[in-house]
Amino acid sequence: MDADFTPEQHEIRRTLHTLLAKRCGPDEVKAAVRAAPGCDQALWRQLAKEMGLPGIAVPEAYGGVGCGPAELALACEETGRVLLPSPLLATAALAAPLLLALGTEPQKRAYLPRLARGELTATLAVPGAALALALGLTGDNADGAWAGGGRAGGIQARQVDGEWRLYGEAAQVLDGHRADLLLVAAHTGGFTRSRVRLFLVRGDADGLRRTRQTTLDETRAQGRVQLREVGGELVGDGDPTAALAATGRTAAATLAAEAVGAGAHVLERTVAYVKEREQFGRPIGSFQAVKHRLADRYVQVQAARSAAYYAAWDPDAGGLALAQAMEALRSAAAEAIQLHGGIGFTWEHEAHLYFKRAASDELLFGPVPLLRAWAAEGAGLFRSRTSGTRAQAVTR
Repeated sequence: MDADFTPEQHEIRRTLHTLLAKRCGPDEVKAAVRAAPGCDQALWRQLAKEMGLPGIAVPEAYGGVGCGPAELALACEETGRVLLPSPLLATAALAAPLLLALGTEPQKRAYLPRLARGELTATLAVPGAALALALGLTGDNADGAWAGGGRAGGIQARQVDGEWRLYGEAAQVLDGHRADLLLVAAHTGGFTRSRVRLFLVRGDADGLRRTRQTTLDETRAQGRVQLREVGGELVGDGDPTAALAATGRTAAATLAAEAVGAGAHVLERTVAYVKEREQFGRPIGSFQAVKHRLADRYVQVQAARSAAYYAAWDPDAGGLALAQAMEALRSAAAEAIQLHGGIGFTWEHEAHLYFKRAASDELLFGPVPLLRAWAAEGAGLFRSRTSGTRAQAVTR
């Protein structure tokens, strides 16, 4: 097997790196996230038009670029370096794969080309704070317990005059306040025959209320979605849990690459700073203790990068790669705050953007011990694979 990237993959990375370096400095990122949409919409349109970024992993038959998870991961490594606030993760790594896996042919042809061109954005809405479990990252999602109760709780769907109507609420939805399409996980069948299905809801549907949430990581915008008898379109006819788990594996590889890009960048900035900051008449980077600390972080980030690249080739390794990458980013960001001294502890310093990204992603897609425990279950390191309960017990 040739583990090197192709010339086309190198070109994707180089082009995106050059563009984002010009458009996404810390000040530009802070300005973008504090605007109403939570991102630079002009830059998003440019990325869609010039690079086809939203459709990079969408087949050409549906208007996409026709690449795969490896190219999406490489692109996200570059967006992670600058903490690009954009709909890329929710649209390209969550919604589009689910629509491709579960949607009917008319649904695919109606929505995937527009998603690929950046004309529409989309996201996945699940009740509560259960995104990691819904995607099968921290436990078995087959029982649908993550979607709330059967009679009450979560989001309920019922047929009225032959049309599906949804009622309920989902908090902490990535890009939930601005996405044009929502793939909503809802219970059908009442209490006795309850099952989880996915529904397509348009962002301008009657009865849909959305508000942007205040989040720890402003670059990862989230919204609260409230549905009051909102019309929805059933996506597929089968159980979506297998497709959700498959999407979770590829999304984990993408997130791992993104975290690696962020960790590598904040480490590079820290190395450059310790070469300039002087103490006792010499740069602090010349002290052996500082060298050792940065060397440890470098090895950690490089190991996480190897794991992320492997997961892009084999998505089954996505959960473990994500755990390693999250840990590497958190350690690199914490080291940056420490070694920048007094200025590093100010809330306005860019190192805090990376530290908040690390903490926020672990809340959304982790925590790291559960990611590792469930990956160990999947690899058969324990006698039996039963449910997420066992994975939780392993971490105690």
